[in-house]
Amino acid sequence: MKPQPLPLALTMGEPAGVGGEIALLAWLHRAEDVPPFYLIDDPERLATIAHRLGWDVPVIALRDVFETAAVFAQALPVHSVGGSVRAEPGRPNAADAMLVIRAIETAVADVRDGRAAALVTNPINKDALYRAGFRHPGHTEFLAELAGIADDPVMMLAGPQLRVVPVTIHLALRAAAEKLSEAAIFHAGRVTHAALIRDFGIARPVIAVAGLNPHAGECGALGREDIEIVAPAIAALRCEGIEARGPLAADTMFHAAARRGYDAALCMYHDQALIPIKTLDFDAAVNVTLGLPFVRTSPDHGTAFDIAGSGSARPDSLIAALKLAAAMAERRRAADSGQMAR
Repeated sequence: MKPQPLPLALTMGEPAGVGGEIALLAWLHRAEDVPPFYLIDDPERLATIAHRLGWDVPVIALRDVFETAAVFAQALPVHSVGGSVRAEPGRPNAADAMLVIRAIETAVADVRDGRAAALVTNPINKDALYRAGFRHPGHTEFLAELAGIADDPVMMLAGPQLRVVPVTIHLALRAAAEKLSEAAIFHAGRVTHAALIRDFGIARPVIAVAGLNPHAGECGALGREDIEIVAPAIAALRCEGIEARGPLAADTMFHAAARRGYDAALCMYHDQALIPIKTLDFDAAVNVTLGLPFVRTSPDHGTAFDIAGSGSARPDSLIAALKLAAAMAERRRAADSGQMAR
């Protein structure tokens, strides 16, 4: 008999944001093939939100996360984060920062110890964490430290119509061009290729690589970065047997016919990657961290303080993140089982 899949661990995120609301809504949509998950949060806070918004969501505090599958159909399972939240909707409180951090640490420990199949993170507010002494640039860097890995993880945005990977992320445009390197492109391409095989089940993935400059530099007329940085990185990837194509003009990479020719687009800077996927799949795009020893996904939106507490936040991206995390974890489990059998 096939073993029961492990549940997903979902973190609370910033409690002044919409994380609690979209988690409650995701549970209300459980009949739509939402995989079982438990939320690491303050159970009383969630019950209060559900009552205030008039949502019929029973909240149950777990004694053990292994109870998740048994109770998920009847109630939202919550693993207590071990404290009471002080924030009000839209108004973060720095006193909650340690609870936010503890939820992430607990979820990672659960996944690494085999109590959860994958990690799904609700959006955090970095400013509130910084004021409490948080020293990491963001979620991803903190997760890399908890995972004990030396190499930088890679960010992918994945949707039904497109997958994109930005080589540089949260940098000013000038800084992104200055910091772009052959090594960074090669690393992102290699990690992306491995993930497409292991996590997305694509046997022979094709990666389209965008040029940095308009028209991929026009043979150097619009800048030499594509000749001197991007093209050598592509050549190095191809030497490793990776089907990387480019440098390609970014303005013709994302129409429907072009997208049918590749499995992921490697982009040189943040907006080159995020504008096309948010235009195509704004409500269904998922943030995926590649290169970690466990699966981590997140909804592709922020804390949404402006609508927190109103009940108007859409759970689509969180539901997509839960479904993708479960699918990726199952592919990893099957792949690892197959290797052990051999």
